[in-house]
Amino acid sequence: MKKQIKSSLFLLSGTVIWGAAFVAQRSGMAHIGPFTFQAIRCGLGCAFLLLLSLFTGNRQSAAAGWRSRQLWLAGILCGSALFVAAGLQQVGLQYTAAGKAGFLTAMYIVIVPLKDLFTRKRLPLTLWISVAMSVGGLYLLSCVGITEINPGDLLLAGCSVAFALQILLIDRFAPGLDAIKFNALQSGVCAALSAVLMVFESPTVSGITAAWLPLCYAGVLSTGVAYTFQIIGQRNLHPAVASLIMSMESVFAALSGWLLLREQMSTPELWGCALVFGAVLLSQVPAKKIP
Repeated sequence: MKKQIKSSLFLLSGTVIWGAAFVAQRSGMAHIGPFTFQAIRCGLGCAFLLLLSLFTGNRQSAAAGWRSRQLWLAGILCGSALFVAAGLQQVGLQYTAAGKAGFLTAMYIVIVPLKDLFTRKRLPLTLWISVAMSVGGLYLLSCVGITEINPGDLLLAGCSVAFALQILLIDRFAPGLDAIKFNALQSGVCAALSAVLMVFESPTVSGITAAWLPLCYAGVLSTGVAYTFQIIGQRNLHPAVASLIMSMESVFAALSGWLLLREQMSTPELWGCALVFGAVLLSQVPAKKIP
């Protein structure tokens, strides 16, 4: 139980960072394109983690760790899934309101538990209630009053599938791998793939330097720290529970906008925050698995 609480706190800390990163992303992309932002932030995150890995453990064991085939497989697969998810989200945002985009992206909370249905495993009823509460809360928080459907919605639906895949891959690989090295490879793969598309945006030095602060926040904290916390946090949690905790990103994004950008929060948005928070608390209640 203590391990689960500790893991939940790691994930919750990561969602706080991701929520505030929403402000950084909006500020940074006022100067540079989405794939330029993504390539540089992931590159900075990778560089930060590589530097950090030099100070963790002795050099001989650290060098041996990089030769692990499992580590490279995990980094390539998760980095590719992250690239697809983030890329579809950025393109989808060009056609869809930001609130609805957040709601559609967070639908990984519904997709992740489906894995257990396909493998004929049953989840506690409280977890399904938590998923339903979180979906309702995210709708209130993100897209009350929005009814139209556009092509960007399909891209964001694909984004949620890719994020669900990334969560499930981390659940598969995280327990046996070094979190810092794992995330360094994941970030490096995402940066390399993003850099291929970055050249079509014709980035300028002046644009990049103008976005240096959002890039540093998104690179070091959001990519380097928060995704490492995700890997550590998922080691002792069911992926469905982990996805529910990560859906708190939408809540912290709204709170960050309120605190940093002076954005107003409506009554439905406040109820949405409360529902998502209640769903996360309910998901932490110990429940016996149905055989």
